[in-house]
Amino acid sequence: MIFSGQLSAGSDHLESELAERLAMSRTPVREAVLTLEAQGLLELRPRKGVRILPVSPDDMREIYDVLTELESLAAEEAARAGYRDADLAELTAAIDDMDVAIAVNDLEAWADADDRFHIELVRLGGNQRVVSIVSMMRDQVRRARAVTLFMRPKPVKSNEAHRLVYRAIKEGDAETARSTHRAHRQQSKEMLVALLERHRLRAL
Repeated sequence: MIFSGQLSAGSDHLESELAERLAMSRTPVREAVLTLEAQGLLELRPRKGVRILPVSPDDMREIYDVLTELESLAAEEAARAGYRDADLAELTAAIDDMDVAIAVNDLEAWADADDRFHIELVRLGGNQRVVSIVSMMRDQVRRARAVTLFMRPKPVKSNEAHRLVYRAIKEGDAETARSTHRAHRQQSKEMLVALLERHRLRAL
C-alpha cells in the first residue's frame, strides 16, 4: 500500500485503522510496522500511530548505486552467455512496448515495460543472488518513480539506451553492454534524485 501510493507520504494512520483496512488483527500489523520502520518507510510514534515517510533522495542514491553495479554485471554476463534471438525475445518486446508507449504518451505503460526490461535483463545475467537483491530494491524504485513519473522529461533517451544494451548483448559485446547500462543507470539516478530533491523542497 505504501509502494502503490494508497498510503501516501506524510499521511498518518492508527494501527487499528490499518488492521481494519487489511482485515486482520493488530498483532501482524504491529510486526509489519516494525519491519517497515526498520526499512525507513514509516515512523512509529507512541500513541499517535504511524506516519508514512516521504521517498528520500539519499535512499535513492544508495539504492541506485547498488542497482547500477548489479544490473551492469547482469548485462555483462548476459552478453557473455551467447544467447540467440529467441532467448532475447522478452527484451525486444519490452523495448518495442516502451517505444509504443512513448508514441502515444502513455507514461504508465512505459513504466511497466521498463520494469519488464530490467527484470528480464537481470534474469538473463544468470546470477540468482543478483536477482534476489535487485528484487528486494525494485519496489523502492517503483515508489520513487511513481512520485516523479509525470515530472520527468519524456524518456526517449532511456529507450535508446535500452536498445544499445540489447544490441551489445545480442552481439556478445560484454564490455559495451556493461558500460552502456552503467551510464544509463547513472543518468537515471541523477535525474530521479534531482526531481525528488526539488519535490521535497516544494513540499516544505
